[in-house]
Amino acid sequence: MMDPELSVLLHCADWRGLMESQIQVELSERFNRQTDPALERHIEELWTERISKEPWIFNGAKFRLHSFCLTSPKHPSCSESLHVPPLNCEEEEGGLNSRKTAEGLCTRDSLHPQNHLDQRNKFASQVENASCTPAPSSSTCGCKEEGVTASPSSKTTNNKDSENLLTLRLGLTSYKDYLGTNWSCQVEELRRRGEVEFGDPQALLAQPLGVGAVLCTDDGQVVLIRRSQRVAEAGGLLDIPGGHPEPKVVCERFGEVVSEEQINVEMLRPRSEAVVSELFSSICAEIRDEVNVPLTSLGEPVLMGIALNHTSAGRPSAEFYVSCSLTSDEVRKLYWKGGAEAHESTDIVFLSKNSSGVPSWRILISLLTLHISHLVLAPRPGL
Repeated sequence: MMDPELSVLLHCADWRGLMESQIQVELSERFNRQTDPALERHIEELWTERISKEPWIFNGAKFRLHSFCLTSPKHPSCSESLHVPPLNCEEEEGGLNSRKTAEGLCTRDSLHPQNHLDQRNKFASQVENASCTPAPSSSTCGCKEEGVTASPSSKTTNNKDSENLLTLRLGLTSYKDYLGTNWSCQVEELRRRGEVEFGDPQALLAQPLGVGAVLCTDDGQVVLIRRSQRVAEAGGLLDIPGGHPEPKVVCERFGEVVSEEQINVEMLRPRSEAVVSELFSSICAEIRDEVNVPLTSLGEPVLMGIALNHTSAGRPSAEFYVSCSLTSDEVRKLYWKGGAEAHESTDIVFLSKNSSGVPSWRILISLLTLHISHLVLAPRPGL
């Protein structure tokens, strides 16, 4: 049974995952969180207390996922916020197949095999029909530019990979705001206020968009790492490699030297293709830094879906499948040599996937929850 604190907001099984060229972003200050002076004081107080205990953590700009627009093969649909209730899906032999709805969008709460709706989300706004205008294809993935081998399908220009199927509506937030809202002891009050004042229980929350990778080695093993006790969240628990796409990296790619506090939506709006590139390349960078696997050994990331972590008030994370040309033994040796972020974990563990080569989508949808649930395991020495 999966962690009951997780739900799957979006899965991309109908397309067997989405490539970078199939995704675009819409950036706007309208997608930032709502606030007031009292909330800002509360956030500042919590941050001051936190860094006094953990001086190694730092604040930084993050992308805030407000909502998304998914164009199915037949219908376009949009979510008006991240609390869209999951629709029922049917599992048939040979994989996970979505039941076609009038809206053409099927988000599945994979935690409930009976397909019951997540009670936290039932009061939310419904999925609405909307027209989604495809934009020109995104630029090539930043990790490809650094030598990552792309799959043959990613180079095709006349098939489905040249279509924009998913639009992510992004604002900006920060890590400080995340700890001061999503992780605040007042989070339930903030959710109540958001629902009453803005019709959205997440309106006052930071909701930074994370990334996670189901990293599969050449000999069919999924890579897990045990998080250090020095990290701000889920210390000592198992996780898959992950982190955040960084707005600052997007600015730096254009030669701009800015502080985290100077980054704003208007600065990023003309660079939406670079934002998509950062979304995909950031997960490769996280694998490199956390597991010490070189970028040249990684396949092109495939977006599997978006999951919500209800232990942090529904915080979203984009989950990817990434293949690795190295064996588990080779990955293990590289890990113990230490990467740039070796301090963030203390051990590496391998989980065998199915023996057919590429994991089925049923398995992948389950594996993406590892990034959110951290397996809910207490630390076990020697695992």
